[in-house]
Amino acid sequence: MKAKMQQQVQPPEITPPLSAKVQMAKRKVEEEIQNFLEAVDSYPACVAKEPGISFQQHLSNIFAARKDEYDRRDNAPRRH
Repeated sequence: MKAKMQQQVQPPEITPPLSAKVQMAKRKVEEEIQNFLEAVDSYPACVAKEPGISFQQHLSNIFAARKDEYDRRDNAPRRH
């Protein structure tokens, strides 16, 4: 006689909530990816205006502009 094999059901994988630090790191990485993609998209127009600019310089300019935006946003008075 063959023994019946019972199928074992595995519980769904439970992912713990992300800590605030991990969420901030994830958001920063996503912002860096968006900045890079924006630089790739806008580089041809930038080179047309400034033929001598390298992609690295263009990317740095985008990161600096975004940092200024984030700093202004973070330092803006909050309304309650």
